[in-house]
Amino acid sequence: MEQRPRMLSGARLIVEALLLHGADILFGVPGESYLGVLDAILDAQDRLRYITCRQEGGAAYMAEAYGKLTGRPGICFVTRGPGACNAAIGLHTAFQDSTPMILFIGQVGTDVVEREAFQEIDYRRMFGPVAKWVAQIDRPDRIAEFISRAFHTAVNGRPGPVVLVLPEDSQSASAAVVSSRSYARVATYPGSGDMLRLKELLTAARRPLAIVGGGGWTPEARLNLQTFVETFDLPVISSFRRQDILDNDDLRYAGDLSPGMNPAVAERVRSADLILAIGTRLGEMTSAGYTLLDIPSPRQALVHIHPGAEELGRVYQPVLAIQSGMPEFAEALAGLSGNQRGWSAWRAQARKDYEAWQEAVEQPGSLNLGEILLHIRQRLPADTIVTNGAGNYATWVHRFHRYRSAHTQLAPTSGAMGYGVPAAIAAKLIFPGRAVVAFAGDGCFMMNGQELATAARYGLKILFVVVNNGMYGTIRMHQEREYPTRISGTTLLNPDFITLASAYGFHAEAVERTEDFAAALERALAAPTSALLDLKLDPDAISPRTTITALRSNRR
Repeated sequence: MEQRPRMLSGARLIVEALLLHGADILFGVPGESYLGVLDAILDAQDRLRYITCRQEGGAAYMAEAYGKLTGRPGICFVTRGPGACNAAIGLHTAFQDSTPMILFIGQVGTDVVEREAFQEIDYRRMFGPVAKWVAQIDRPDRIAEFISRAFHTAVNGRPGPVVLVLPEDSQSASAAVVSSRSYARVATYPGSGDMLRLKELLTAARRPLAIVGGGGWTPEARLNLQTFVETFDLPVISSFRRQDILDNDDLRYAGDLSPGMNPAVAERVRSADLILAIGTRLGEMTSAGYTLLDIPSPRQALVHIHPGAEELGRVYQPVLAIQSGMPEFAEALAGLSGNQRGWSAWRAQARKDYEAWQEAVEQPGSLNLGEILLHIRQRLPADTIVTNGAGNYATWVHRFHRYRSAHTQLAPTSGAMGYGVPAAIAAKLIFPGRAVVAFAGDGCFMMNGQELATAARYGLKILFVVVNNGMYGTIRMHQEREYPTRISGTTLLNPDFITLASAYGFHAEAVERTEDFAAALERALAAPTSALLDLKLDPDAISPRTTITALRSNRR
């Protein structure tokens, strides 16, 4: 007797597909447009954990952080209309940061589509520019197909986000279960001719420099990169917010390209005769506003390696362009033989400049944020995950902290505020045994501070460090440069952060002097719960390099 195919609702087919493709954590805010999926998750909760967040922007950031840390697509579920709009910031971050992510959005039923029904939006038009693929699943019998494609699309080539839209009736209708298997990443490899040409360029160079960045770096790829730079004694700098690709304690690591970068790093890029741009897009932040390299033909010999063919030659014309995944290219690099030492002095000076840049500098007020970062670096384990959003406070983190292990930096290259708190929550869920520290300015913290409730609900132990100067510091700095003393819109009135954190049952205290920080940190680390340290930073200390007073003086 012929066996009937097993029939399931669309909602249950979605959950089955997610499990098949290895999903283990879902981030979301519940909504009536995907009630069927929420119900189906209940029957799989021993294998698929749904993390209830307090705002869709925070949920999307958590999914993006998951993708960064694991290399697998982070999964986020939001409801239609307002929920999808809130989640857009995480989607944009995943796109600019080359992070695999899948955003599922509940949608109105297909029977009322195109009528501007309640909370209806055309997501193909809305998210087309910031997603690799946007699709709506109108038929339950195609759910397995669409979700398989979503996983493949998110991880292949240049990684990035995918959006799948779920009409209510496609969740409730039934379809047969089809046989399938988990997605598999497909990557391009460098050719033997490419590697031979690369070695020839290295042999001819006198001042070579590697710039590493982008997404898709595995721990093994990082180790292979380390083998290569050791073999060739090559100085390495990281692109914007990709400082954890090479161990910062390695003597070949020479700093990062970012706003407020070490001037010696910028000069080193200009002075190099060969640049290996590995994984990085060489975008605006990394290139100092497209000023470090000539466009379209840099005067330095440029070798550009990137997983996305569309990036090669997009702005800069390389002498050698290689389309490759990072694990595959790093494996080929590790196999290169040679012992080039003609640039040892060049490499040694690069490291010397980096170490000098990391020395604490004097700044106004009783709290020196540089000294505090140096203490945190020395006190916490090498595998501590450090998160931050956007704001001038982050320049201290990037300058004075050292990222010594793989997957220890979570920061948005999109420059989005409010990222640090939700990213830290995702990190602690993924790696419960590792220390996690979230840095946030007072403005940045308030954009997703409500996710402290999520940390409390799931019993997570995270250290939140709020750099509190009572203003939107980055914008104030630009105001003082362009319109000195004319303060408009950048002054903040904050809640009592100690009372706020205490309301969630967390340890919390304020720190006003540098000498008080070490003891406060120990109390925070010893607390059984998450902890918040409110650092009272003098508003005049606008960045590690300057003050508001100095900015005003320079305009006179």
